[in-house]
Amino acid sequence: MTTANKITIFRVVLIPVFLVLAYTGQSLWAFAVFVLASLSDMLDGYVARHYHQITNFGKFMDPLADKVLVMAAMCFFVERGRMPGWALSVVLLREFAVSGMRLIAVEQGRVIAAGWSGKVKTAATMVCIALMLLVPAPGLGDSAPDFIAQAATWVILITTVYSGVEYFYQNRDVFKNVE
Repeated sequence: MTTANKITIFRVVLIPVFLVLAYTGQSLWAFAVFVLASLSDMLDGYVARHYHQITNFGKFMDPLADKVLVMAAMCFFVERGRMPGWALSVVLLREFAVSGMRLIAVEQGRVIAAGWSGKVKTAATMVCIALMLLVPAPGLGDSAPDFIAQAATWVILITTVYSGVEYFYQNRDVFKNVE
């Protein structure tokens, strides 16, 4: 097993650790684990490219690990009232739609690489989630709006929708011969 794949597996192992910490109120530790997992995404990509360790396992597991990490955090925020459920639904719709388009492309012998906007979306989402973990929610008696969570949610939504539209527009020819 390559070093890059070991880093990806490490990220997958960190996901339940992150969730346990988040749900038990260990906010700073949850933040630290989330940041470590997010940084491991950049590290495994660098190692895979730099040391020629790109594998089919990595191509499959790396994006899956990213999606599970992000969706786990977003589900936590929805449950805690820091993010509306419809925002999570938009993110899920984009992820399923892009994954579906990639499957159709693979059947045609094409690989749709991650584009610039998709990388920006991933980075922005991870930074926004980290901010939401770092800045505690207002107390139950506090009527002040949770500005950080609201702003982070909108950044996540805008980058998600933009990158999804861009992926579909740039690869629209994938659907020309679909039966």
